[in-house]
Amino acid sequence: MGITAIIIIGIIVLLGFFIVGIYNTLIKLKNRFKNAFAQIEVQLKRRHDLIPNLVETVKGYIKHERETLEAVIEARNRAVNGLQSAAKNPGEAGKMAELAGAEAGLTGALVKLFALAEAYPDLKANQNMMQLNEELTSTENKVSFSRQAYNDAVMAFNIYRQSFPAVILAGFFGHGEDAGLLEFESAEIAEPPKVKF
Repeated sequence: MGITAIIIIGIIVLLGFFIVGIYNTLIKLKNRFKNAFAQIEVQLKRRHDLIPNLVETVKGYIKHERETLEAVIEARNRAVNGLQSAAKNPGEAGKMAELAGAEAGLTGALVKLFALAEAYPDLKANQNMMQLNEELTSTENKVSFSRQAYNDAVMAFNIYRQSFPAVILAGFFGHGEDAGLLEFESAEIAEPPKVKF
């Protein structure tokens, strides 16, 4: 075997290691943002689970405000469906936008519910209502932190995927699309609802 053949084999081996390194980095970064999305999913499920208790608590006090309660329940169901859809393929831009829209709708409905609850002093003094409000606010803060971690992980993936030489091989490895950020367009969900009882 000549020296030329050894050099060619060496170049092929180095190129193989180089390609494997790019592939492994893409997988590692993708798994990071999927894990970060799983943290969002946990917090949003908690948020969604608190809402039926909130509606039950409010229902006894606000009997003639049925439309508001139904709007909250409907918005919650859309948010649950949006979360389930996004969880099937975290990072898909369309699903992330759908989830963000559903969560913004839910927050808007909750803000209306809390504003309406302000007119009922007995409801404001209800211990269960105060506890639910505290848990909901805490969960909203956790969603915000989890969303930031997810978006940071998505940005790291997208930057690496778009960088040379990964951009050449990313599509070949099934990573041809940028992952979608989870951005809440509505200012209502960017900050948790603030209600003082």
